[in-house]
Amino acid sequence: MFDFDKWHEILSTIRKNKLRTFLTGLSVAWGIFMLIILLGSGNGLAKGVMYNFSDAKNSIWMGGGQTSKAYNGLNAGRRIEFVNEDLALVSNKFNGIENLSARYDMGGTLVSYKNNYGNFEIQAIHPGHQVTEAVELIEGRLLNKLDIKEYRKVAVIGKSVSNQLFKDENPVGKYVRIMGIPFKIVGVFGDIHEGETQRLYIPISLAQKTFITRSRVGSITFTAGDATVDETNQMIDNLRQSFAHKYNFDPDDTRAMWSWNALKEYQQMQALFKGINLFVLIIGIFTIIAGIVGVSNIMLIVVKERTKEIGIRKAIGATPSSIIWLIIQESILITAIAGYAGLLAGVFLLETVARMMPATEFFRQPGVDFKMAIGATLMIVLAGVIAGFFPARKAANIKPVVALHDE
Repeated sequence: MFDFDKWHEILSTIRKNKLRTFLTGLSVAWGIFMLIILLGSGNGLAKGVMYNFSDAKNSIWMGGGQTSKAYNGLNAGRRIEFVNEDLALVSNKFNGIENLSARYDMGGTLVSYKNNYGNFEIQAIHPGHQVTEAVELIEGRLLNKLDIKEYRKVAVIGKSVSNQLFKDENPVGKYVRIMGIPFKIVGVFGDIHEGETQRLYIPISLAQKTFITRSRVGSITFTAGDATVDETNQMIDNLRQSFAHKYNFDPDDTRAMWSWNALKEYQQMQALFKGINLFVLIIGIFTIIAGIVGVSNIMLIVVKERTKEIGIRKAIGATPSSIIWLIIQESILITAIAGYAGLLAGVFLLETVARMMPATEFFRQPGVDFKMAIGATLMIVLAGVIAGFFPARKAANIKPVVALHDE
């Protein structure tokens, strides 16, 4: 049951010591404010870095390089180039891999539509590559297996290419010229990285037949399903051994064949930011503890000032638990008001920064989520309980006779 008299007494005590209460609450507000700012900034840093992981999180990439070690009588400096048959080597090696694809980067190439021209990146791919790149279909369709099988002169273009060449026209169904050869646009894609929409995808089978040496591929990629990091690392090691045997290079020569394990990198970054958040949380908690100590000391002074009053309460029948709860309520009220002020100030500052500061690759959308806000709320209440408990216990142990003689 809500006791109006008790709360009136608590508020009366606070009003009598406004400056002391304000300065005490300020330390709690500052602790919560710093905790929210640090956690929100860490969240923005994590979002900025994770933003770069736009590809499928379970994708594996590999490609040929240049040998840096002599091996089996062969000199260093040999180029290692994968071919179409290497796709079968990968697929036969493991069960459960998905979206197996080869890619050949044709580099910057002049592309034209009517009187509009642009130099764009051309990538010759299999359909699975569009999944590992995690492209977003905007209009039309993506490349499919029939495009590869039938050597179709079709292309899927990025949104930036569409805007530059077609302006306000719908590009699907129209033709662009790549190295003077007409290609029908079958789709438009987007990507969270705008720079990656400055490219066109064409069937790798057609590119090998028309533009590049037949059967050559630049890189191979696939997704590893539900495989763990250790399993994907083992896949890469096994493939390195197989390719080293086929192309006669040292398996330990990392420059002869490069590889990238997206899952490993992604989980390493997640672990890094969990560590950063834990470090920030520890700093914030110690800052709040400093505020709790301040509130607790003030409550000890309050108990000292009200010793005779507490003695009278106990003499007329007040229980120790009611004395403890009275002091704790006052402590919670001070920390709650101050804590929420710090929480709101921190959220307001983060939201202001998020609106005014342009997003970058390393910092974007700083802020706190619902779980973080709930955690901060519980921390505020807990801080109030802790700050008031020890002074309250001291008050509850006061003997009425001693208190009534206190001056």
